[in-house]
Amino acid sequence: MKRVNQEELSWIEQKSPSGKFCVYRKHVSLALGGLKDVGTFGGGHPFDAELTRVPPGAANWPFHSHDAQWELFLVLAGRGELRTLTENLPITSGDYVLFPPGEAHQLTNIGDDDLIYYIVSDQPRADVMYYPDSDKYFVKPRRKYFRMQEVDYFAGEDEDPAS
Repeated sequence: MKRVNQEELSWIEQKSPSGKFCVYRKHVSLALGGLKDVGTFGGGHPFDAELTRVPPGAANWPFHSHDAQWELFLVLAGRGELRTLTENLPITSGDYVLFPPGEAHQLTNIGDDDLIYYIVSDQPRADVMYYPDSDKYFVKPRRKYFRMQEVDYFAGEDEDPAS
């Protein structure tokens, strides 16, 4: 067993250059000995938990979906707007929101106070995140961002590597 109190953890800021996206995070799972983006297959935990705080007017992250990962948001305080592919929904303290793989989402703080919530997610062996607004991808656990160019299945495979 491992134990940590959230008051013992520091807020870690993650912010875009313009400040449009801004979150403060307390990495609960990492404090309990977990590894970033690594589940039980790599010696980490089967799930990840963090306490997240979004200041007024900011969005948590760019609009995105996960191909493999499930996420559960447990809203503790504040008011937000949840963006999906089909609608924008208000969220508030006491709301639980579950995102299955493939469901794009983004949370924006529309209130006057910080929006505070827990994120609990599983740790699949690998995950691909897609960002519809910027048409880019992120691959875990490699932690690489890229834009895709479609090619034929055998492209680059039939050529003689010696030539």
